Amino acid sequence: MSHLIGEFDCKLDAKGRLMVPSGLKKQLPLADTEGLVIHRGFEKHLTIYTKAEWDKITAQLAALNSFEKKTREFIRYFTRGATILSLDASGRVLLPKPLLEYAGINTEVVLSCQFDKIEVWAKEAYDVQMDDEPENFANLAEEVMGNKGRSANAE
Repeated sequence: MSHLIGEFDCKLDAKGRLMVPSGLKKQLPLADTEGLVIHRGFEKHLTIYTKAEWDKITAQLAALNSFEKKTREFIRYFTRGATILSLDASGRVLLPKPLLEYAGINTEVVLSCQFDKIEVWAKEAYDVQMDDEPENFANLAEEVMGNKGRSANAE
């Protein structure tokens, strides 16, 4: 799968349905047949994966040692509320109410594509998150990405 690209401002209807934007739907050609999976994100947002990507993640989780308490706890929290989403004939998905409540989502949302997943944020929370950009983003980029090329060539 190629990486998902884009940021989309959307509104939920009164029933909690989200119209998948056409620019995003074009990047998800199998969503109609395979569905999508939504679950709780690490921060107070939701995350959507294609079913194929979700299956890769759950295969990694299944390979972990479930006899370790931290592993069991992580798996429980990571998969909590995970739900398969199906697109209806109009290209909408119904977002589960408990997940919307967890993320503090009412009507306005931002869909933020992050490689193999789509983050679903309450618009206000997303704006706060993005307004909290580090004072020197260039320094953060150097810290996170700066030595990536050198370490591979050094060996």
